[in-house]
Amino acid sequence: MTAEYRVDSGVAIVTLRNPPVNGLNHATRQGVVEAVTRANRDEAVRAIVIAGEGKLFSGGADIREFNTPRMSQAPHLGTVIATVEASAKPVVAALHGTAMGGGLELAMGCHYRVAAADTQVALPEVKLGLLPGAGGTQRLPRLVGLERGLNMIVSGEPVPARELAETKLFDKVVDGDVLAAAVALAREVMGRDKHPRARDIRIDYPNPDGYLGWARMTVAATAPQYPAPLRCVDAVKAAVKEKFDDALATELSYFLELSTTPESRALRHAFFAERAASAVPGIGSDTPLRNIARAAVIGAGTMGGGIAMNFANAGIPVQLLELKQEALDRGLATIRKNYENTAKKGKLTAEQVEQRMALIQPTLSYDEIAQADIVIEAVFERFDIKETVFKQLDAVMKPGAILATNTSTLDVNRIADVTQRPQDVVGTHFFSPANVMKLLEVVRGEKTADDVLATVMKLGKTLRKTAVVSGVCDGFIGNRMLEQYSRQAVFMLEEGATPAQVDGAIERFGFAMGPFRMGDMAGNDIGYDIRQRRAQERPGMHYGKLADQLIEKFDRKGQKVGKGWYDYKPGDRKAIPSKEVEGMIAAYREEKGIQARKITDGEIVQRLVFALVNEACHILEEGIALRASDVDLVYLTGYGFPVYRGGPMQYANEVGLYNVMHAMQGFAQNPHADPEFWKPAPLLRRLVLEGRDFE
Repeated sequence: MTAEYRVDSGVAIVTLRNPPVNGLNHATRQGVVEAVTRANRDEAVRAIVIAGEGKLFSGGADIREFNTPRMSQAPHLGTVIATVEASAKPVVAALHGTAMGGGLELAMGCHYRVAAADTQVALPEVKLGLLPGAGGTQRLPRLVGLERGLNMIVSGEPVPARELAETKLFDKVVDGDVLAAAVALAREVMGRDKHPRARDIRIDYPNPDGYLGWARMTVAATAPQYPAPLRCVDAVKAAVKEKFDDALATELSYFLELSTTPESRALRHAFFAERAASAVPGIGSDTPLRNIARAAVIGAGTMGGGIAMNFANAGIPVQLLELKQEALDRGLATIRKNYENTAKKGKLTAEQVEQRMALIQPTLSYDEIAQADIVIEAVFERFDIKETVFKQLDAVMKPGAILATNTSTLDVNRIADVTQRPQDVVGTHFFSPANVMKLLEVVRGEKTADDVLATVMKLGKTLRKTAVVSGVCDGFIGNRMLEQYSRQAVFMLEEGATPAQVDGAIERFGFAMGPFRMGDMAGNDIGYDIRQRRAQERPGMHYGKLADQLIEKFDRKGQKVGKGWYDYKPGDRKAIPSKEVEGMIAAYREEKGIQARKITDGEIVQRLVFALVNEACHILEEGIALRASDVDLVYLTGYGFPVYRGGPMQYANEVGLYNVMHAMQGFAQNPHADPEFWKPAPLLRRLVLEGRDFE
């Protein structure tokens, strides 16, 4: 029973019971309608209270019904709310925990609302490229005011009930038992002839046209790629201008329109991808977990310091180990500076800065970290250095400690075999800056124990990371794909493009940063070292030589030395096109007899993105990635792929896999192309033949 019904001294109490978030699935919607109807027919019942079981009122729509017939099956949420609103007997909502989306819309359809002070309320549909479709854009501005209502709808951000205590949204905000307070209010109002309805409230605002016009321009400027925020403004405008029922119809038409947009499909895809990533074959809810009460990090550089901050931010004590005091002091100073900068922005108090710094314990001794539950190595990306570290860890760490490597490209199995406990070794590839970036690639070695993998996946959530499982290969999921993306970028320089054109095209597509600006920020010398290693391991792999010449002939390492693919002024990260780089490219073309050709922005985007897609197909075929949505999640959270396009695989679905394959076959005809690379992967060919998409 997803809507429990009981009567207590004249008050019918309807309790939503659909764990984990009391989602408003078909059975729950039907149960609420039946309960309210039953209460109205029962002469012994004089008032109704709707509450949520467990830790919250309702999280809104049940995501388990998304993309199923049940989602659109009557009674719809609008029908449920209309039934509640039309009740002859007063209906009181008792809110606690969270009331999100449809849950808040249901509450606003009730005549009265009582909330626990810390209840989080929101209409977050905009984050899925949608708007509230059951009256949320109509009732919220009536209950909290035009400006506050529009801000909540356009942002989708939660607001604690205590901040809305003086609005018409809540009749009472309490610190104690919210259900008892709601029942008391129900008894207080049960004898009244008439009960308030949000739909009857007039939105009173001076010059609403002026405000809404300004709001529309602001939204258009701040979120130009997203249609949903603009439609939110339009729906609220309908609340001001149209009769309530007409405005409801307008809202619903906008909801249906948005549900078919590529942007909404992309955002919903990302939403489900994040939830799917935690499902790992062989790892069930009954898999035992190791306790992580204390951590250690090896290396106090940029990466190691950022990783240590993650643990401190989560309240987990962490030891930070370096071999030299100078390096340790420098790392701690950087961490403190990062925290203090955050405090200057008002996101931390001075007290919180000191609390987090106190959780980071510096040490120069491996013996002192021996009792840590997990240790993460974050030293230089060379196997001989990591081998030394893991032999030392194997010697000193307590039995059962998890030994993790932050390597971004190296063989985790080879690292594990350095130890006598390969079952305890796992890859934890954080992304720089580690204290900011969401992605955590969890690399499962051949001998990694199930409980180690399960523990690290849970730890990812504790550290507020998006954890994605990868198998072992050179570069794992993200960097292995990035290699092909970067190769194509350099090839296009050889053929006629400039760094600024390539970066500009992919940034206009929506990437946070183009490949050449990214290389300058990360350090072109790092990419150079990786290419030299890969060239020895895979002699058949062809790389464009311009990236090597950038280092070998001109020592242009990037922003850290003020020159890379671009020039930089001291203290300024603005990329300035470089005459020296232009000359290097021109000289290379002349040496190789290459006649520069015009390359369109469309070709640039397709070659870069489809290079990612084709390599991802190989990764999926090899079982390195578990699912296509995991690939998308890696690129959305770690590589700046535009969220409103859903990731490379979702974007390929939108373009059409046949069109992707056809374009790749065209690129293979380029006289400077690597035809073997542009050969469509078997998975891509099979999906095209079967008329299917990536899933």
